[in-house]
Amino acid sequence: MTPGGFSESRLGRIREAMGGYVERGEVPGVVTLVSRRGEVHVEALGRRRVGGDPVRRDTIFRISSMTKPIMAAATMILVEECKLRLDEPVNRLLPELADRRVLKRVDGPLDETVPARRPIRVADLLTFTMGFGIAISERPSPIEMAADELRLGQGIPSPSTPPGPDEWIGRLGTLPLMCQPGEAWIYNTGSDVQGVLVARAAGRPLESFLTERIFGPLGMKDTGFSVPASKQDRFVDQYRTNFRTGQVEVYDPAETGQWSRPPDFPSGAGGLVSTVDDYLAFSETMLNGGRSSGGERILSRPSVEMMTTDRLTPPQKAAALSLVPGFFEGHGWGLGMSVATARDGVLPAGTFGWSGGLGSLWNCDPREGMTTILMTQRAWNSPRPPNICLDFLESAYQAIDD
Repeated sequence: MTPGGFSESRLGRIREAMGGYVERGEVPGVVTLVSRRGEVHVEALGRRRVGGDPVRRDTIFRISSMTKPIMAAATMILVEECKLRLDEPVNRLLPELADRRVLKRVDGPLDETVPARRPIRVADLLTFTMGFGIAISERPSPIEMAADELRLGQGIPSPSTPPGPDEWIGRLGTLPLMCQPGEAWIYNTGSDVQGVLVARAAGRPLESFLTERIFGPLGMKDTGFSVPASKQDRFVDQYRTNFRTGQVEVYDPAETGQWSRPPDFPSGAGGLVSTVDDYLAFSETMLNGGRSSGGERILSRPSVEMMTTDRLTPPQKAAALSLVPGFFEGHGWGLGMSVATARDGVLPAGTFGWSGGLGSLWNCDPREGMTTILMTQRAWNSPRPPNICLDFLESAYQAIDD
């Protein structure tokens, strides 16, 4: 048995399981990380691009929605400094979102609205109960089409060109909310709004604040909203399935794609790139109650406990426009991340984390003192985790030997 309580022979099954996905061509490359009690195991398999150089431990991936927990941590840093309050309306710093109107029906005409019963609060952004977000439907509703026309970055993760933060929040403010603030969980948009809010509260650009208060202190040297030319040799091409042809194709090349240059709109919902070791540094900080493995404290223990505890009420879950039917039967939502409220396969209740639709996964298990991270460059085909995620978690947990 290893110092972290793993079986050395069983750890080899992670490589076997992940290697099968690479050999079958289901993902071009994959990097996995399993950490427990200070012991870290990393596997890097496959290629940065089809036919290209090998994936390495320090390969940079688009982490999409794994940006959200980092965004929540940034917001809570400002709450601790009393520059924001969870219970205050966002209107003070985001006047564009004052005096909201709300659709009478989520799928109804944009001009059929009622006044909001209360303002959007900071806490609503963190719990995704602000009343606006992604509502996946077979036939796009008027509000979904309007958000798309305004280039607000809604929908399945994909390269996009939203305007700068001030213009973006102004355009969002022209639309009615989908439901009353505090009424229902709706995915995604709250994190993008946090990005604008944090920049205004901090008085500097979002990436500058994240670098100063999170990335720098935690040693996350490869995490940001774009990849500079000096690091392009470690960045992956991004792939997705073309559902019309059934073929897997490149839709964001490393050298010339969306992340090859600083964005006009740094998305707090899904804009970051990172490596497994960078994200491990963030995960260990959450696991250690806000203090990094190197002793740097970025958040207090009570703030981390608030982030990693289910904050949703039963009515909010019942009214949720959930991406996956039945998700809230065994999960809740803390601040910027999912929290398991019942066992989910190998993951026990209390596990927190989130995934990225462009091909990444993060879970932090306080009971086992364990972090699991998977990064690929193959976008998910649906909101449900693909088999590679399930097999990774199974092979990671079966290696526990104590």
